[in-house]
Amino acid sequence: MEDKKVLIVDDQYGIRVLLFEVFGKEGYQTFQAANGKQALEIVVDEAPDLVILDMKIPGMDGLEILKEIKKIAPDTKVIMMTAYGELDMIKEATQLGALTHFTKPFDIDELRTAVNNQLAC
Repeated sequence: MEDKKVLIVDDQYGIRVLLFEVFGKEGYQTFQAANGKQALEIVVDEAPDLVILDMKIPGMDGLEILKEIKKIAPDTKVIMMTAYGELDMIKEATQLGALTHFTKPFDIDELRTAVNNQLAC
């Protein structure tokens, strides 16, 4: 089985490193991006199977990045992360094709389970 690819998009370095380590240990080929431009370059170059995408990123926000990911690679699975109860944004993200969302601080085991379940499909 070919390694599944996971892209982590978050402007917070600590969260990127944590998730990078967690999903690396799960056996995924893991990439990280601090902003929308980096994220979209990785989507084009590496075609990740799943993207963990923070809603609040300076510059291009999570919804804009999600729209662009879906234009480039419509089948890419996306899980959103949000720090606030942004229900309107979460609803919009779901309409744009996000599978689910986690509110920070998230439970790493729940997130790991969600990613494993999505990539097992």
